[in-house]
Amino acid sequence: IEISEHCFDLIFAFDEIVALGYRENVNLAQIRTFTEMDSHEEKVFRAVRETQEREAKAEMRRKAKELQQARRDAERSGKKVPAFGGFGSAGMTSISSGSIITDNIVEPEKPKITPAPVRPSGPSKALKLGAKGKEVDNFVDKLKSEGETIMPTTGKRGSDVSKVLPPPVNMESVHLRVEEKILLTCGRDGGLQNMEVLGMVTLRVTDDKNGRIRLIINNNDNKGLQLQTHPNVDKKLFTAESVIGLKNPEKSFPLNNDVGVLKWRLQTTDESLIPLTINCWPSESGTGCDVNIEYELQEETLELNDVVISIPVPSGVGAPVIGDLDGEYKHDSRRNVLEWCLPVIDANNKTGSLEFSVAGQPNDFFPISVSFVSKRNYCDIQVTKVTHVDGDNSIRFSSETSFVVDKYEIL
Repeated sequence: IEISEHCFDLIFAFDEIVALGYRENVNLAQIRTFTEMDSHEEKVFRAVRETQEREAKAEMRRKAKELQQARRDAERSGKKVPAFGGFGSAGMTSISSGSIITDNIVEPEKPKITPAPVRPSGPSKALKLGAKGKEVDNFVDKLKSEGETIMPTTGKRGSDVSKVLPPPVNMESVHLRVEEKILLTCGRDGGLQNMEVLGMVTLRVTDDKNGRIRLIINNNDNKGLQLQTHPNVDKKLFTAESVIGLKNPEKSFPLNNDVGVLKWRLQTTDESLIPLTINCWPSESGTGCDVNIEYELQEETLELNDVVISIPVPSGVGAPVIGDLDGEYKHDSRRNVLEWCLPVIDANNKTGSLEFSVAGQPNDFFPISVSFVSKRNYCDIQVTKVTHVDGDNSIRFSSETSFVVDKYEIL
């Protein structure tokens, strides 16, 4: 019963929590403030309506007094009580003054209020999870026209949302993908809580003439990763010569299918292996907090592209005041996030900083999340050559390498 009585309050509260299918970074106090916030237009409408009602009541009392005075004057003079309202004089002497007032006073017209539409009974056709109607499309288009960046809502929010480099334009009949993704969690006061790098070499053959092949692997990694080959791959050959080939050399690799032939995993808590360190130093001041954030590229062989460091900021306190800045920034007031954007981080600009001031407390600026893409993998594993099983002749092949973020947070 209580839920039914407060259903609209619950809807409005959830509307403050969820936007376009994603959870907003708001706390209970902020939700209460938003839902209880007074509307200036509503106050004006109520004031006008109350004024009209007071004037209408005063007019009704004035007319009632005039009718009663006219009736008393007519009774004193012995005349018939005059008729009012065009109903004639017959039977007016027997009608009470209350009836006269009721029949002749017309209440002033009140402001018309459009009634809320009545919800029809029967099966509900309300919100459907995953559905995307014209209203949502129009709303998204309006946000885009206002300069907002809209992220796709389809798929999972993990590795699917991560930026993936486009494949090369010219793909040979033998195409290889060397892909890595990183999951990393650090503490705000230092210390690597967990770091995991997952990699895979995927082979795709589109010409049956090149089905019986072998891949020459160059493994220069010294970080202590764990390697694992596909069950159909000759493990002894790979261990001895770093060559990937089928156990039965007479067989061919599947045609027009992506086949994962080699994968690896690195899990560590060694801080020296963090590819990009982030240090955040919020310090309280008289007007809020002065925040200083620094990055440092520890793995200098990497070239990180489209780096975005997202720092949460308090809501309802205005835009942060930016001080020293390397790169660019963007303040997303809808998500309450300050995005520090760096097109490239490599050995030439391995360090950088951002300073800003805003009202808040030190805990308001965590967790910090990082995203980037790279055309160089973290673990130095590459396919250097592709040959036929018979004759050891080289085969032309194309390849693409990507290193992306699945999760990268400073808590």
